[in-house]
Amino acid sequence: MELILKKDVQNLGFKDDIVTVKNGYGRNYLIPQGFAHMATPSAKKVLAENLKQKAHKEAKIVDDAKKLAETLKALEIKISAKAGGEKLFGSITNIDIVEALEKQGQTIDRKFITSGIVKRTGKYNATVRLHREVIVDLPYEIVAEK
Repeated sequence: MELILKKDVQNLGFKDDIVTVKNGYGRNYLIPQGFAHMATPSAKKVLAENLKQKAHKEAKIVDDAKKLAETLKALEIKISAKAGGEKLFGSITNIDIVEALEKQGQTIDRKFITSGIVKRTGKYNATVRLHREVIVDLPYEIVAEK
């Protein structure tokens, strides 16, 4: 079954992509949730026309994302957390990374950050997806509070 995505769907595709999925997944999940609609020949023509019109706007968005990516690479992020030795009391998640970025003047939605749950001090990398073409590795360090 061919579908056109209305929104980004993790591990499937980005908005306005034409994807092929199994019938049950498309009919029972993607279409009722509003993530996709059927890829009929007329819908494909409308999509192609819309993509042509979005091309110029898209170029500016990609440039802005690349500038933000360069800014993020230059940042040194240190997150302090309570710890006993190397082991943390609790864990560090995307929310903590977003808070550390906001302290340095950068606002990024937490759903665009992939880091996993960290339970020890040390240096780690998070992946930030600013745009479908711009993905940045964001190094950060977790230190124990004094």
